[in-house]
Amino acid sequence: MDHSGKRQAGTLGGAAGKPSASDDTRSTKGGQTAARVCKAALHLFARHGYAAVSMRQIASEVGVQPGALYNHFATKQDILKALMLEHMGALLQAWEACRGTVPEGTDLLEVFVRFHIRYHLSRSEEVFISYMELRNLEPENFAAVERLRQIYEAILTGILEDGMSQGRYRIEEPRVATRAIIAMLTGIPAWYRETGSLTAGRIETIYLDMVRGSLGAAPAFTAGESG
Repeated sequence: MDHSGKRQAGTLGGAAGKPSASDDTRSTKGGQTAARVCKAALHLFARHGYAAVSMRQIASEVGVQPGALYNHFATKQDILKALMLEHMGALLQAWEACRGTVPEGTDLLEVFVRFHIRYHLSRSEEVFISYMELRNLEPENFAAVERLRQIYEAILTGILEDGMSQGRYRIEEPRVATRAIIAMLTGIPAWYRETGSLTAGRIETIYLDMVRGSLGAAPAFTAGESG
């Protein structure tokens, strides 16, 4: 069973309707400005909370007039949605890339746990927004983000189900176990500091041992601590 989480990418057909060079330039500039808006909003939401930040504050952070924001995002809600969809889309793509380099016979539970920790430790603001601000998404936007979250959760659920079928894990509800594991791993950026006594690699192994213990599996090999 392939639990790599890969998705089919659609293709755009034909040369008909191909944008002109000037259209491409405007599109590129617009995309750059939208990216700056998202970056500024990410920092502000993480620092002050979504509800406390205004579009005027975001515009000031970007260095544009408030009205200019509306050329890219109609509402603050649209910015939050964009941030969360970007985070989940990038997470899934990163997993696909990681999974594609894993040799046959590798313990995918260890790969997933170490991948999840490393990815999230490098993106603490995105992690904070994607979990703490879910409650502020409107129902339609929440549903769009939740679909991607479910795709990611299904990757780990598949790994657990495979382990169960091979007698390596003893769990009754793999979906419940999936959510418990992801919640535990995702909480690390809230407290971990590089200046602390434990390296990120050591944290990975400690958490991997806890995950394996919760599944009734053997502890991890310490050889995976580097990197």
